[in-house]
Amino acid sequence: MSDTSSSPKPPGPDGLPVLGSTLSMARDPFAFMTENAREYGDIVAFDTVSGPMYQLNHPEYIEQVLVQNNQHYVKGEAFQRTLGPVTGNGILNSEGAVWRRNRHMIQPAFNPERIQEYAGMMTDAVAETLDEWSDGETRPFHEDMMEVTLRIVARALFGVDIEDHVETVAQALDDVMRANESLSRLVLPEWAPTPARQRIEDASERLDEVVYEMIDERRANPGERDVISSLLDATTEAGEGLTDEEIRDEVVTLLLAGHETTALSLTFTAYALSKHPEAEAALVEELDAVLEGPPTMADLPELTDTERVVKESMRLYPPVPGIVREPVKPDIIDGYEIPTGATVQMNQWVVHRDERWYDDPLAFRPERWTDEMEEELPKLAYFPFSAGPRRCIGDRFAMLEARLLLAAIYREFHLELVPGTELDLMATVTARPRDEIPMTVHRR
Repeated sequence: MSDTSSSPKPPGPDGLPVLGSTLSMARDPFAFMTENAREYGDIVAFDTVSGPMYQLNHPEYIEQVLVQNNQHYVKGEAFQRTLGPVTGNGILNSEGAVWRRNRHMIQPAFNPERIQEYAGMMTDAVAETLDEWSDGETRPFHEDMMEVTLRIVARALFGVDIEDHVETVAQALDDVMRANESLSRLVLPEWAPTPARQRIEDASERLDEVVYEMIDERRANPGERDVISSLLDATTEAGEGLTDEEIRDEVVTLLLAGHETTALSLTFTAYALSKHPEAEAALVEELDAVLEGPPTMADLPELTDTERVVKESMRLYPPVPGIVREPVKPDIIDGYEIPTGATVQMNQWVVHRDERWYDDPLAFRPERWTDEMEEELPKLAYFPFSAGPRRCIGDRFAMLEARLLLAAIYREFHLELVPGTELDLMATVTARPRDEIPMTVHRR
């Protein structure tokens, strides 16, 4: 990559005039980032229509940004353009004092003792889903997982049942994710109207109808421990209550983040197990040995293979394939200056598949997750939930949910991938299957 500044840039692809590497990145983000790491090393620089980008591929450099120097970085404009139109100024997008205030208000919902209370809600919800399955039928597995995790987050965090709105919310979130994959969104300025931006606006309006109804319900019938009631009772340092719009932003954020990644993790896990019958057999053997009925919180310490399956799935198919940050002041990484105005990109998809950290990295091998392996693994060679102060607030919730739902499903059913189905992923905020993942379900 050519450079005329006094500070040299790391190596990277030259790209095209004006567009830089925008088209290559948009066509296949997974292949582009993987090839960058293979071709140019642990820090890569390239240009896009949005400005210079720096791709970090080494755990130490990623730790510097997310942990050690986190105060020098913000989510940045690229992230805000992607999620801001939907999640507003919720904890995923907000910065500084607003983020600290709102995270502090939401944190009690994710304390360990509260997390334990959610286990029964999770197993009840998945039991309702499994009751709808018939032996030998083919199910839209990803859709099923999106719906059950959406029900769980609404009941556990908000104390409401959104059964009548599940399809509306799920479709709106799907529209947002698909619209964010649009090339026009990357190339055209923000003020330019495009079909993708119109779809996002329409989806946001549909979400608003549901969320404001939830807020009104909780205002009329406040709960003791749910997030919406807590936000309605909260006051700022100035003694003022939060506006409905501020509460709306947090509810939409938790709806999106609270179900999307777990649903994807379960979808990817089922896909991987269908391709690796030996891994499914080991999982089922453990479930048969440990469980006397539906899985409970008390069973989890003995479900070690179940946890390893989830970890390996999130390694090979991280639901969030990459994280971006922007420096608010220049930083030095590996001797290179990262200027303000640049975007720093850190990709779980790349780091989790690096042969330096994982033997046979493209293989699905849950048994690799021994205590010894984890002790030797470099810090942030595995970071499915990010790291540092902005680490996912719901990481314990997600891991509990993934293990309980996986155990409940495979205790009762064998899932067979419909022949010819391939996992074609699109990269937006999350890594989503472009097409449905149909599974034929066979009762055990």
